[in-house]
Amino acid sequence: MTETTAYSDSDLFRLARQGNRSAFGQLVDRHKDGLVSYLIRLTGSRGQAEDLAQEAFLRLYERGHRYSEKGRLQSYLYRIATNLAHSAARRDQRWSRLRVVFFHSNGHRTEPSQQTEVLRCELNQELNRALAKLPLRYRAPIVLSYIEDKSHREIADLLGIQEGTVKSRLHRGRALLRGELEPYQMGGRS
Repeated sequence: MTETTAYSDSDLFRLARQGNRSAFGQLVDRHKDGLVSYLIRLTGSRGQAEDLAQEAFLRLYERGHRYSEKGRLQSYLYRIATNLAHSAARRDQRWSRLRVVFFHSNGHRTEPSQQTEVLRCELNQELNRALAKLPLRYRAPIVLSYIEDKSHREIADLLGIQEGTVKSRLHRGRALLRGELEPYQMGGRS
């Protein structure tokens, strides 16, 4: 059994679980084009689709022990990829909430262009840079509120602080972020 191309997905996956990297590589080669194509249609971005496909194969490899063989490995892989795409979309939606707060976007979406995508990436980079500069006591509530979509009560429980403290730290954190982002909003960093 040296040539793995004639094996079924089930055989290749069984060999991969036994440590045969070549067998897993064959599975990736067999399914990557179809999976990336599917994810492009879900995400609208080839780059994001390739990243999600890579993550899906990684999860299949790492968590393969959870899969019980029923001859539906491709379905299992696509389900992993679909869940990853849903998670990415939710994460992007939460980031867009934060962009709206600090960049006063009107929230209307138009047909994405290459320029729009570049600007969105630039906004995300600026936001990440500004967030990283915040002291942790302000950064944590902002991330939990805007990106993780937690309520004030949940944030208080997670951080072990009072709900009023969460509100004041969110208020102060937003003010610090605005100050940090102001030069960018005015046309560039000072």
